Amino acid sequence: MAGIPPGFAYIATQLPRLVRVLALAYASTRVWELVFGKPAPHWLRVSAYLLPVPLALTCNVLYTCLRDKREAARRGAVLAPRLKSRWPGGFDTLLSVVRGFRNGHIGSPFDQYCQEYGPIVNIRIMFGDRVRFPRNLATFYVPSKVVDRFLRRNPSTSKQFLLRNSILSKKASFFLCEFKALLSLTAVSGPVLWDQLNALLGTGVFNSDGEIWKFHRSMTRPFFSKDRISHFDIFEKHADDALNQAKARLRDGYPVDFQDMVGRFTLDSATDFLFGKSVDSLSAGLVYPKNSLPGQNKGYVNHPSNVFARALSEAQSQAVFRSRFDTVWRLTEFWSDRIQKHMEVCHGFIDPILKDALEMKRSMKEGEQSTGQVSPEGKRFLEDTLLGHLVNCTEDRAVIRDEIVNILIAARDTTASTLTFLVYMLSEHPNVLRRLRAEVLSSVGDSRRPTYDDVREMKYMRAVINETLRLYASVPLNVRTSTEAVVLPGVNGGPPVYIPPNTQVPFSVFLMQRRKDLWGPDADIFDPDRFVDERLKYLTSNPYIFLPFNAGPRTCLGQQFAYNEMSFFLVRLLQTFSSIALAEDLQTRPSECHKGMGRNAQEKVIIKHRLTLYVDGGLWVRMGEAGNANDV
Repeated sequence: MAGIPPGFAYIATQLPRLVRVLALAYASTRVWELVFGKPAPHWLRVSAYLLPVPLALTCNVLYTCLRDKREAARRGAVLAPRLKSRWPGGFDTLLSVVRGFRNGHIGSPFDQYCQEYGPIVNIRIMFGDRVRFPRNLATFYVPSKVVDRFLRRNPSTSKQFLLRNSILSKKASFFLCEFKALLSLTAVSGPVLWDQLNALLGTGVFNSDGEIWKFHRSMTRPFFSKDRISHFDIFEKHADDALNQAKARLRDGYPVDFQDMVGRFTLDSATDFLFGKSVDSLSAGLVYPKNSLPGQNKGYVNHPSNVFARALSEAQSQAVFRSRFDTVWRLTEFWSDRIQKHMEVCHGFIDPILKDALEMKRSMKEGEQSTGQVSPEGKRFLEDTLLGHLVNCTEDRAVIRDEIVNILIAARDTTASTLTFLVYMLSEHPNVLRRLRAEVLSSVGDSRRPTYDDVREMKYMRAVINETLRLYASVPLNVRTSTEAVVLPGVNGGPPVYIPPNTQVPFSVFLMQRRKDLWGPDADIFDPDRFVDERLKYLTSNPYIFLPFNAGPRTCLGQQFAYNEMSFFLVRLLQTFSSIALAEDLQTRPSECHKGMGRNAQEKVIIKHRLTLYVDGGLWVRMGEAGNANDV
């Protein structure tokens, strides 16, 4: 239905059902006429046309509920308690979910629901079930149009989801690298989330299952070898550019939006890695505070790299918002696909690069056939860039473009998110900053470029990165789909939980990794030492409580690449600056509705998420330049 407004496309898919119901009503009135020799009473005709739809929906909901209860009891399991709703169909709950996404704190309002109802709560929305956990999110979709959602809370359950490949399949999100684990199992990808994300991710590795997923993963896996991800030349070039611009901006008396700066660094590094050439987003310069005179420059907003980055971010935001509406999302975008218009901008940047790559491959083949020689430049491109590697695997433009978008989102956004929140934590914990900087200076000095081995030996740096990933999982939510009925272990010693077949299972690493019963009573506190002292026992005894890169068959291929990139940038950052402070005069602060519970109540920034976490309004910091090697 390409080209048809989404609202009309949705109505067209529902018309056959409505027509069948109306045809049945019409036939019933005709039968009455034939049997009784006169037209049916007016009230009966009106009822025949108006009541079948709600009656059919009610019967479907009741049947599904009774069927699931029966199947759960047969397996010695239970269904989750249901959230009480004031409006029919749980529409008040739906409004609360939408408001939470737009204006609430991260995890809102599901953390409040779970605090009131316990570890698992069934949230009925649009006459369907959504069961959410305060520490793990799971959603169940029943193809009969009754929506089932569950939010999981148990790490043992997480393990079972990740390992039972024959039972569960990844249900494509954003998610992109979100339990990032959200991408683990193999089997059928349910129709709902695939439909929601198709305009963004296409058939890429994060939005596919089965043989298509295996094909995409087999294409990209060989390129993430140790030899490729341990070459730091790309990181060095763009990191030095970013930090030199930061120094100049700070010397001019302006604070730096670290989130913007590191987003440009990761975008330029990612495109250099993917295409063999960068989009040079850093050439546009760093963003100025909006209330400053330079911040009013319209030319900066329209810089090509800024247009591309903004379009990609907006497409992700719309994808996450769209997921709140399940099968009826098209009614919220009735006249146009709000993701597609942003992706057209992104494709406008990618397609010419892809076209050049395919033409280079063809010219190389022709040259080799005619002269027996291969162009050294072309050979380097095909061997040294991910795009070249993909072009060697297939010449299908749609397949390559979808894969590029998927990998680009993972390579740019997840790393930028982690570095942003890591620097936010360093600004709040100067003792951690001093200790981390001391490790950097003792390992590589105040100017030497770190090597792969240097980075591996910086144990405290890895602990700081891991602690940031624990508290601020870059991909906070993820989804999979069951392909047959599953009984999961009970929560905290309770009875087992039954999951029907064909059920979406979203989960939240963000919430799970803050659980005090999993990480100890100080789970809300930022303390990197938990990854090096005796508290490491929590993780070693159950590694499935820490899943920033997923686990199982869908473990993030770029995990070590991300660690290397973050570590390299941090080394250069701490060689350049010795202090970091939040620019509280410019930083957007959370209002009461954004604060939430637990650690959320302590935050000094507004945390939101697209497919990945980000700081609303940017992370504005002031950093002091390092004086000498002893300046710790």
